[in-house]
Amino acid sequence: MFSIRGYCNMSIASRLTAAALLSGLMAGSAFAQTPQCGGDLNTFLQGVKAEAVKNGASVEAADKALAGAQIDQKVLARDRAQGVFKQTFTEFSSRTVSKGRLDQGKKKLQEYANVFSRAEKDYGVAPGVIAAFWAMETDFGAFQGDFNTRNALVTLAHDCRRPELFRPQLLALITMVQHGDLDPATNTGAWAGEIGQVQMLPKDIVAFGVDGDGDGHVALKTSAPDAIMTAGKFIQHLGFKRGEPWIQEVTVPDTLPWEKSGFDSGMKAGDWFKLGVKPRDGNTKFANLEGELVLPQGRKGPAFITYPNFGIYLEWNKSFIYTTSAAYFATRLEGAEPYLKGNPEQGLSDVEMKELQTKLKAKGYDVGDIDGILGGGTRDAVQKEQLKHNLPADGWPTPALLAAL
Repeated sequence: MFSIRGYCNMSIASRLTAAALLSGLMAGSAFAQTPQCGGDLNTFLQGVKAEAVKNGASVEAADKALAGAQIDQKVLARDRAQGVFKQTFTEFSSRTVSKGRLDQGKKKLQEYANVFSRAEKDYGVAPGVIAAFWAMETDFGAFQGDFNTRNALVTLAHDCRRPELFRPQLLALITMVQHGDLDPATNTGAWAGEIGQVQMLPKDIVAFGVDGDGDGHVALKTSAPDAIMTAGKFIQHLGFKRGEPWIQEVTVPDTLPWEKSGFDSGMKAGDWFKLGVKPRDGNTKFANLEGELVLPQGRKGPAFITYPNFGIYLEWNKSFIYTTSAAYFATRLEGAEPYLKGNPEQGLSDVEMKELQTKLKAKGYDVGDIDGILGGGTRDAVQKEQLKHNLPADGWPTPALLAAL
């Protein structure tokens, strides 16, 4: 659920904010010149132990947590691979929100109905939201990763690329060892240190872990109740508002101020409803909430209104396609119908997208790397150029726009 990796390749969740990552990158050179990263591994581990003990850990817990720690070259390779995310919304959501996953999700909601009910009562988070995270992260615990967690965090904290992000996670792991919630020699998880069925980092587990099954421990790897309750508490922490929606499928008329679609429009859901946007479920009782019209594949494809609760998904992962799919998945588990695919206009190939980004960058737009990914910066630039060329400014890049440029 809540990991570093989402900020690396935009395909897995991320719990650390973009601001923290940016400050970490800016501070990277300073860390490289301090004993807090790099150099002799034993010296580095002694420094971690001293800091952990200073923060309240026992010497015994620190020794147990760090004994036998090794640098994992496979972790470094994964960290530097940085895959990219280039599927369309309909492609990705069709694969991830499959019938098999939906059926399994509904079974889990029944099997752990009492736990989901407790999580909703205590934290205000709808069962479908938690279950969708659980499914997207590990297929309900089936695939949790096979990297030794201690070694992964030692590797990334010792490496001088982003030690300010990973060293606190290593210190939190020592706290988990002291609590008896983790065996450092055998605990496995994702390559960036996430643990358990909802893939959380140690620092977040220490801060928000809940003993859902009452055995005295927080065991996110083996206990579904612990995972469900912990996820609920953390999602609440991210700002989820009880009783409010997160995303709602809508239909759109042929003409709208398309340039106001996307994020930061300043509009309310009711403003869109007055313009002819219609919720497919007929529910307009949240008209007074802020509402953004999002069009993952332009005005002729699927359409949604996102509400303030959608912000937790953007905290989770910065990939618009991934987060929209996850939010849609949650609505399906809550009883929503499959979205209308519509008939999206032809998009661009990878080569064409890179050509488009190159042209946009030459015009002074901040589109980030020339990577063929339709990220937020590229979408904003596309809308502005669509307006200039009298094209519907829905943020969906088409061959017509590329030709116009």
